[in-house]
Amino acid sequence: MGGSTLFAPIFEALSIFLVAIGIPLGAAIIGGLLIGILQTATQIQDQTLPQSVKLFVVIAVYAAVGGSLLYPLSEFTETLFRDFPKMVR
Repeated sequence: MGGSTLFAPIFEALSIFLVAIGIPLGAAIIGGLLIGILQTATQIQDQTLPQSVKLFVVIAVYAAVGGSLLYPLSEFTETLFRDFPKMVR
């Protein structure tokens, strides 16, 4: 078994993972930044506000585009299970 046959599925899995996690993470960062600016401007000292906003932003992103984000992951998983006997030889 060569190194390329081992590293190709790992690289593909990591790239799919980064896309599936990166979009909601980016939205949470932007939401947290906007709430931080709002808190600074209004001098609100509530510590739970940014966390709850980030949580709702991530839930909204997954509700809006979750199917298209997780479809490549499910396809990769099916391919991995289908090709697993060839990988372990």
